[in-house]
Amino acid sequence: MASVLLTATISTITFGDQCSISRCAFPSLSTLHLRATQKGIHVEMNKRVVVVKAMTTKSDFDDTDVDISLSHRVNAVKPSKTVAISDHATALLQSGVPVIRLAAGDPDFDTPAVIAEAGMNAIREGYTRYTPNAGTLELRQAICHKLKEENEITYTPDEIVVSNGAKQSVVQAVLAVCSPGDEVIIPAPFYTSYPEMARLADATPVILPSHISNNFLLDPKLLEANLTERSRLLILCSPCNPAGSVYSKKLLEEIAQIVAKHPRLLVLSDEIYEHIIYAPATHTSFASLPGMWDRTLTVNGFSKTFAMTGWRLGYIAGTKHFVAACGKIQSQFTSGASSIFQKAGVAALGLGYAGGEAVSTMVKAFRERRDFLVESFREMDGVKISEPQGAFYLFIDFSSYYGREVEGFGIIENSDSLCRYLLDKGLVALVPGECIWR
Repeated sequence: MASVLLTATISTITFGDQCSISRCAFPSLSTLHLRATQKGIHVEMNKRVVVVKAMTTKSDFDDTDVDISLSHRVNAVKPSKTVAISDHATALLQSGVPVIRLAAGDPDFDTPAVIAEAGMNAIREGYTRYTPNAGTLELRQAICHKLKEENEITYTPDEIVVSNGAKQSVVQAVLAVCSPGDEVIIPAPFYTSYPEMARLADATPVILPSHISNNFLLDPKLLEANLTERSRLLILCSPCNPAGSVYSKKLLEEIAQIVAKHPRLLVLSDEIYEHIIYAPATHTSFASLPGMWDRTLTVNGFSKTFAMTGWRLGYIAGTKHFVAACGKIQSQFTSGASSIFQKAGVAALGLGYAGGEAVSTMVKAFRERRDFLVESFREMDGVKISEPQGAFYLFIDFSSYYGREVEGFGIIENSDSLCRYLLDKGLVALVPGECIWR
């Protein structure tokens, strides 16, 4: 069923063979005769304009012109290729095709039992009602404790907003601080949604390239050369999705010195992979650097570290001024996160420093897989790879294979066609580098 909106300033409207307005004039807005055989009619009157909403099937209005235009924001945004590929792979798997799904960043471990039990107990104990928009005080206090102990940054509960995943935290931050014409600085390679989030805010994404020889880390000189009076937000992700690069404290300090020269420039530090890191690499929170606390929005969550991707729970920390703006958006958008999942989040943060043994066991397995795959790909002719220092991705350069023709498929023109080939012939779902590189 579709909702169809008709507006008229004349005395008679007839649509299909279902409904008609059959009064020749409106001497009083309090009188109107409506004859209808279709259920679900709703009439609103505003001065001389009559608005009729009818629930009807599409076929009833085949001869009616409908404005199907979309907003300029939607038209400016590209669909998430990661989500599209992941959904396609899932559909193939459900239809019986044994696809190996490596597109979405979804750990293949179960959520630790203590966390799952906390969620189930919340249901059993009736903890199933709305929570405050910013999140329960219990969880926000636990987040403040975690940030103090693990990240050396101090916040109060009113400087935290809990959301339905870190992705929501990021987009709300972008919407809260960016205005039309602002620039969002995004080092490549990047999480596929960052540029589209900027476009949703009518801001302009500015992509800064990196190189495999430098482990895909942002060059501070390149950053400085590309900053303008319109630069509003720099997005840093360390460990990085998708390259697995980890920014050293020294490199972050160089970036911070540049940021400090630009009063309008804020930093969004996406730290969702902070505990999936491989020694000797270590994690540094950008907000912990001198002079950066009041201009940094720190985003984190539970999906990756605690294998809770389906739970959808993340948060943002920052000055009350900016975080309150994020909360305002959330209050008109989704309201607070699930009460049940917030109880699970408290249990997750109670596992100990960096998630304790449950998380260290998963990280050990991720490292073993990384070592095996890096060694294997390095043995392949024409393949270039930078060894990830964190996260659970490989960002591999297969460009030497472009231009080759494969029997039964055609020419491998770029990363997109290579991924189509691997899905069609190898039943492996991957993300093309094109969508996270430019």
